[in-house]
Amino acid sequence: MSTNIQTRIEGFTLRFAAEKDVATIFSMIKELAEYEKLLDRLEATEEILRESLFQSDVVETLIGEFKGKPIGYAIFFHNFSSFKGRLGIYIEDIYIKPELRGKGFGEAIFTFIAKLAVERLCGRLEWACLNWNTPSIAFYKKMGAIPMDKWTVYRLTGEPLAKVASDFLG
Repeated sequence: MSTNIQTRIEGFTLRFAAEKDVATIFSMIKELAEYEKLLDRLEATEEILRESLFQSDVVETLIGEFKGKPIGYAIFFHNFSSFKGRLGIYIEDIYIKPELRGKGFGEAIFTFIAKLAVERLCGRLEWACLNWNTPSIAFYKKMGAIPMDKWTVYRLTGEPLAKVASDFLG
């Protein structure tokens, strides 16, 4: 059983997720996809999440609980900076249920992950944010984050990824 990590917010604790949390995590991922107007792109299932989050040692997931009920989550993993020569942490998601936003829960999760990055001697903490998500952008800037406006994220998925992969060795 996972140990609860106390935060500065009374009644709000964090814990590392366990396999029994898959349905809860998936439910909140669907809520996040809806918020980001990307529900039509959601491919994950509970089974895919179970395999990806709990049968590999690559991804870490936190559950935020307020008064014993899950109200948010974070998914993150290590990346690497060749320039720094160190691991970093990449935050894939931080999500708080809409009715509980603005109360410091997201900040508590974010600062806990930053604490992990420092403890693990990581060179940096990174994430992506949709350009229209002004509340999140304001939050990140308040925390001292700077946008990487000279960089563009590129992505291969689905058919283009399969084609590029098939081009290896003809």
